[in-house]
Amino acid sequence: MTVWFVVAVPLIVMGFALFMERVEDRLRHVSVRGEEVEEFLEQARPNEVRALYGYGIGRALELFRLRRVGRAGAKSHPRQAQE
Repeated sequence: MTVWFVVAVPLIVMGFALFMERVEDRLRHVSVRGEEVEEFLEQARPNEVRALYGYGIGRALELFRLRRVGRAGAKSHPRQAQE
């Protein structure tokens, strides 16, 4: 019984380490800056907060960015802003 324990524990630890390395690699490629999150939390609208709760920070920031780009686009086209 002890032999199985001595063999199994290192294999389980190695498997867990390899799994966590893959998770860490995926997390490294997430492109969310702290400044973006801070700005989002200060200026978020209710639908963006619901997206944060339901789908995570990626989707919520996507909605936030789309709103900001839409507002910037309206400022660059005065005719559209007046209509």
